[in-house]
Amino acid sequence: MFLALRDLRFARGRFALMGAVVALIAVLGVLLSGLASGLADAGVSGLRSLPVTHMAFDAKATSEQFSRSTVEAEDWESWSAAAGVERAEPFGNTLVNAQVTAGAEKGEQVNLAVFGMTPHSAMAPAPTEGRSFAEGGGGIVITREIADLGVRIGDVLTADRSEVRLEVVGLLDEPVSYGHIGVVYADLETWRHLHYGLPGELPEAAARQATAVALTLAPGADVSAVERATGTRADTREATFDASPGYAAESSTMALIKGFLYAISALVIGAFFTVWTVQRKAEIALLKALGAPTRYILRDALAQVVVVLVTATAAGTAVGLALGSAMIGKAPFSLSASAVATSAALLVGLGAAGAAVAVRRITAVDPLTALGATR
Repeated sequence: MFLALRDLRFARGRFALMGAVVALIAVLGVLLSGLASGLADAGVSGLRSLPVTHMAFDAKATSEQFSRSTVEAEDWESWSAAAGVERAEPFGNTLVNAQVTAGAEKGEQVNLAVFGMTPHSAMAPAPTEGRSFAEGGGGIVITREIADLGVRIGDVLTADRSEVRLEVVGLLDEPVSYGHIGVVYADLETWRHLHYGLPGELPEAAARQATAVALTLAPGADVSAVERATGTRADTREATFDASPGYAAESSTMALIKGFLYAISALVIGAFFTVWTVQRKAEIALLKALGAPTRYILRDALAQVVVVLVTATAAGTAVGLALGSAMIGKAPFSLSASAVATSAALLVGLGAAGAAVAVRRITAVDPLTALGATR
C-alpha cells in the first residue's frame, strides 16, 4: 500500500468527503434494514411464533388464505390420521374491532387479531400473568401490543359486530402481532362466535369449522394423498406470511428501496474512484516506468478502496445503530444483527465492485507518459 497510504494522507479532504457519503449510505442501510425487520415483525410475528411447520388451507383459497379459507372437522381429522403428520389441529384467524366495556379504559376502541385454537392446543401460549383460557371459563389471553393500549387482566371487551363479551384472563408479555394488529388468543368456540358474528348458540355447521389446519409434519412427509382427499393445500409456515394483510407489499417495497440504495452506492463509489484514478494517472505511470507490475498497482488501489469503505461503513453502521436504538418502541423498528451485518457487507462488497471497475483503468496507463512520450 505504498501509493495508497500516501494518497490517503495527501488527499484526506477528498477521501473524508467520500467517506462521509459512504457513512451516510451505511446509516440509511441500517435504518432501512431495521424498518424492514420491524414491519415484518408487525405483520407476521404472530404466525412466526406458532409451533407449527405447515398450514393446510381450503385449496380454493389461492390468495388471502386466512380471510377466505374454511376447513371442516373432517379435514383436520383426516390430517391427524395421515402418515407423516405428527400433529394436526384446527386454527382460527379473524380480525375484530372491540370496545372496552368494563375496566379502567372503558369506552376505548381496540382492534384485535384473534387466534382461535382448542383449549389444550400446543399452540396455546403460557401466559406471563393471569391464567390460560385452557383452565376453563373461557376468556382471552392478550399480548403486549394490546396491553400497551391500556387493556388489563379483568377488563371486559365487547366485539362491535357480534356483541360477544371477551373477558381478559391472561397476559403474554411479548409484542406479538398480525397485520400490524395485536394478537389475542382464544378458544375455538369463542373464535367462531367472533368470526361468524353470532353471540348465541352456533349453527351445527359453523360449530365444526375453522380457518386452517395447523400441522406439524415429519421431515420428508408426503401429504399429496390427504390433500387430494380433503380438498386442502398444505403450505409451509413461511409461505403463509404472504397471507398477512400488507406483508407482501411491504416486503417487496422495502426490498426494492434497499436494492436501489445498494446500486446507487456502487455507482457513486465507482464514479469517485474513476475520477481519482484519472487524476493520478501520472503517478501510476511513473510507478510502472520504475518497474512496478500492474498486479501490484491494482492491489494497492483496491486496498485503498477497501480501507475507505470499511472505515466509513463501520462509522455509519455505528451511527445507524444508535439512531435505530432510539427508534425502538416508537416505530415498527427492529434491529437484527444478521440484517445489519448483511447490509454492511453488501455496501462494502458492491462498493468495492464498483470501484474495481473504475481502477481497471490502471492497466491501460502507458508508463512512457511518465517519460514525456505524450509531449
